[in-house]
Amino acid sequence: MCGVHGDHICHGTLTQHRVVLVIQSMVPESQAACRIQRATSGRYNMMPFQLPQTFCGLTYDATKPIQVMGACWDSATTYRSGARMGPGAIRSASRMLTDGVHELFPVDLNAHVSDAGNWNLCTGNTHLVLNQIAQSHTAMIQQGHHVVTLGGDHLITLGVLRSLHNQVGPVSVVHFDAHCDTWADHFGEPYGHGTWLRNAIQEGLVDASQVVSVGLRSPVDSETRAWLTQQGGTHWSARTAANLSPVQMATSIQNMLHKNLPVYLSLDIDCLDPAHAPGTGTPEIGGVTSMWLSEVLDHVFQSQLQWAGMDVVEVAPAYDHSEITALAAATFVWQYVSMQSFKKSQLSQ
Repeated sequence: MCGVHGDHICHGTLTQHRVVLVIQSMVPESQAACRIQRATSGRYNMMPFQLPQTFCGLTYDATKPIQVMGACWDSATTYRSGARMGPGAIRSASRMLTDGVHELFPVDLNAHVSDAGNWNLCTGNTHLVLNQIAQSHTAMIQQGHHVVTLGGDHLITLGVLRSLHNQVGPVSVVHFDAHCDTWADHFGEPYGHGTWLRNAIQEGLVDASQVVSVGLRSPVDSETRAWLTQQGGTHWSARTAANLSPVQMATSIQNMLHKNLPVYLSLDIDCLDPAHAPGTGTPEIGGVTSMWLSEVLDHVFQSQLQWAGMDVVEVAPAYDHSEITALAAATFVWQYVSMQSFKKSQLSQ
């Protein structure tokens, strides 16, 4: 059989119930070579939906300094589970961001960023999974990598902070969330996606005075709500934060942090209002907008703060609509890795 498809002739041979196709290009060799070169020379030359479902279509390359990792785990959730599917959803949505560069940090991510896949994590055993995350993260740090983690529920951050404390030393934490995450326990369980920040402070992984939480608004008992500030930390309710301009919020965050400490960014997607991020396990109305948070991040990223890593957590695609939650999460990560890549490219010049 023979057919014409686009600018190719397709010759087929039926052999033992198999169809073997031989594609012969009708395009002149010079143009065909150009087409092959375009297809392999960079991700920007392919339509987003044609890219592999990795973060921004990036392949794994151990030599790249920035590694994106998935932590597909959500056994610490307390309402709607499903964040274990978050890394895949974020990666898929991130392909929308591949046809250009960031306005403030114009750099080709392919030169600096790699998608290293997902950590191999167990389910059901909280202590074991925290050790697995810490050990896996530590191995990447020891190889000289800057790690960005896609969650997963928020307890994964505790494993990352354990690793950073051992490998980097003290870090500041900028925490965007609808929830304070300072509960003493979750229904008798000492470790949960709403206890990790208290756990980290009590374990001595971070100094409470170097923790800034932004976007809080969920129902919570008075003791838990006040716990961070009583330890010396700072929290901003969503209402208070939203009354500030992005520049004012970013400036406030910078002023609260010790300039000599590296900063870890932990971003729970439920810090956004459910109108902007419905696909999450514990949505709370009255959150900030995606535009406001995006601008805050851009302004913070232009500061002189040194970053130790980032995670984005609690994306639950089963409750999402038209990928808007996953796209928001992907965009915040894209802003971060663009900033980190741009700074690395400036240092190498």
